[in-house]
Amino acid sequence: MDKIKQITKDQLKNKTQIKVGDTVRVHQKIKEGNKERIQVFEGLVIAKKHGDGINGTFTVRKVASGVGVEKIFPLHAPMIEKIEIVKSGKVRRAKIYYIREATGRRGRLKEIKRKLLPEVEEEETKEETVSEDIKEEAKENIESKPEENEKTKQEQKEKKQEKAEENQQQEEKKEKQKEENKKE
Repeated sequence: MDKIKQITKDQLKNKTQIKVGDTVRVHQKIKEGNKERIQVFEGLVIAKKHGDGINGTFTVRKVASGVGVEKIFPLHAPMIEKIEIVKSGKVRRAKIYYIREATGRRGRLKEIKRKLLPEVEEEETKEETVSEDIKEEAKENIESKPEENEKTKQEQKEKKQEKAEENQQQEEKKEKQKEENKKE
């Protein structure tokens, strides 16, 4: 058994720590003729089988246009470019097949924070700094243009008033029609 692990050690590719209940984005290489592209499949990991070794697989489920779609991916397949963990859900089972029939509140998982490998944490911190920069720029734009913000607020108030007046006029017309129908 140790010889098999030594031979397959070079072929192990994926280092992300995927668990059941995680929402993941799997970037998969697809060949179409001479062209090669990457397709993203985002969904919930409902099962993980055969361990973390070369034979390991995980099942990802998503709902597309009201239809549930499940794909089984090998953990260390060369066709998988990368796997991103979007969020982690709290589960108490090894296989969450009950999600297939669950709807509403029962079908939702409670989100948990979890520590990832240092490589993954670096990527997340980069994404967080980019999003923070965007937020700061938006705040600066809002603060630098207070006159425009006031104008848009005034315009919104005026539109609301116009709609309220139109609704009152429609109600008055309806009442008049009811009175006329009663007289007839």
